[in-house]
Amino acid sequence: KSPAVTFQVWYRVGGRNEKDGKSGLAHFLEHMMFKGTPSTGPEEYSRIIAKNGGRSNAFTSSDMTVYFATMSREKIGIELDLEADRMANALLGEQYFEPEKKVIQEERRLRTEDNPGSALSEVTGAVAFMIHPYRRPVVGWMEDIQRLTRQDLVDFHKLYYAPNNAFIVVVGDFSTDEIMPKIRAAFGKVSRGAEAPKVSVQEPEQQGERRAILKKEAELPFLLLFYHAPNLQNADSFALEVLSVVLAGGRSSRLYHELVYEKRLV
Repeated sequence: KSPAVTFQVWYRVGGRNEKDGKSGLAHFLEHMMFKGTPSTGPEEYSRIIAKNGGRSNAFTSSDMTVYFATMSREKIGIELDLEADRMANALLGEQYFEPEKKVIQEERRLRTEDNPGSALSEVTGAVAFMIHPYRRPVVGWMEDIQRLTRQDLVDFHKLYYAPNNAFIVVVGDFSTDEIMPKIRAAFGKVSRGAEAPKVSVQEPEQQGERRAILKKEAELPFLLLFYHAPNLQNADSFALEVLSVVLAGGRSSRLYHELVYEKRLV
């Protein structure tokens, strides 16, 4: 019913693609992708989207980095051209590198180190996985962030930011016949990159319970339970997705009803 379209570019790269000592690289690059291209000035991307009535953002996870904007169907072509431009031509300017590093360090302090729940989650993740890259926080360890160089970002962008390592998602009030030629025109001129290396590390089977205790300045105790689960290639993953909603999806869920309302344990 709304004449709006969301245009998203999903890159198959996240924290799992980093090397030891380079944690936080994918997230750092996400920040630097807003620092301009030869045709778009620093931070100009967000201003252009907002000026045309749109909303934009990005996020990085262990498995992917995503850039997206929602605009009216008449103006979504602006976002399309901007994304193709920075896929191929992001400058990652030297003058913005150190200031942005300080921004990310402050983000880590605020969201992880000063947040007891997030701090425990980070420690627990490092215990749940022994050798798989999932053991590293997406934002990166503070010492790793301090050591990252601009060349690390340039190399990472060259290796992973290419059409053959990305896919596009478009949702909303648009005509496929109209938008597909625009997508081909914008992204078709972006060269393929080298095939990105696959993550082939296999986590050894867990032999028993593992525990981690973290003492922080907090008024209440906080408990986390991690269970290893199959990935999306396993048919059980869908049943587990539904089960997680039934057990813990909001105040009407089974666990909330029993532990909070009935037993008043938490």
